[in-house]
Amino acid sequence: MKCEWVRENIVLHVYGELADDARHELEQHVARCADCAAELKAERDFHALLSQDRAEDPSPNLLAASRMRLQEALETAKQGGFWNRVAIDPANWLRQISFSPALASAILILGFAGGVGTTIKFYGPHSPSPVTPTTTSVVPADASIAGINSITQDPSTNQVSIKYNTVLPQEASGTLNDQRIQQLLLYAARNNYNSGVRVDSVDLLAQKSGETQVREALIYALQNDTNPGVRLKSLDALGNYVKQDTSVRDAVLRALVNDSNSGVRIEALRLIEPVKADGSVRGVLMALAAKDQSTYIKSQARTMLAQLPEID
Repeated sequence: MKCEWVRENIVLHVYGELADDARHELEQHVARCADCAAELKAERDFHALLSQDRAEDPSPNLLAASRMRLQEALETAKQGGFWNRVAIDPANWLRQISFSPALASAILILGFAGGVGTTIKFYGPHSPSPVTPTTTSVVPADASIAGINSITQDPSTNQVSIKYNTVLPQEASGTLNDQRIQQLLLYAARNNYNSGVRVDSVDLLAQKSGETQVREALIYALQNDTNPGVRLKSLDALGNYVKQDTSVRDAVLRALVNDSNSGVRIEALRLIEPVKADGSVRGVLMALAAKDQSTYIKSQARTMLAQLPEID
């Protein structure tokens, strides 16, 4: 039996797709051939890596994904009027307040303001103390941000303006080197209910893809965002790091194997072309060439494999 036949069928063997007689012959050959045995071990290791189901620890990423799904569900749900909801189900309204610190705080402030107003009316007006205005903009913690409204960049100054909501809409401005702007962009890429804002955020973060935390946010968007346009933007931004960053390479391979959008998969296939000789990449290409549902991807995977030198 030739080693070439064994290499062509290793992927089918790992996935349990070989007939019993062919499987027996392959196992007999691998037992005698050290090179083929090494190839089989590499394929099994990579298959185990792709198949493992890692338990997701409670983290900002998990919270962000949950918020995104909730916001998208709320966008499509039919909502009644505010007074109608209060009149029909006041108990539910009170429960919502208990789980919404921002809303509870607003109600508390309104109640306090009402009490102060009543006191002033009772005792008579007095001159207020002068208040010195301040222009300092402080970016709130993630938990207090309700959403990002819009992201714009001035081409002439490279200033980025981001409008975001807490209890009331706020705005922060600065360059991409500004830590506040980076934090808001990272938040928008992971949390915002508006897919257009997520696209804008990822587009700007691509300019800072050399930073580790930005690449992590782009990988998160590639793996979790529900909008294929956002995933495609993230993929393009990560393309320059497929060679040097194994976490990026693994994320691109997962997109190639698992993404539901054919455009994202085709772009991922194009990005791994420079590293097609890598063992893990070769294994994915063999699996795609053997039984991918896309005729185009199957054909391209076979072409890329044909360009590789044979393994002795």
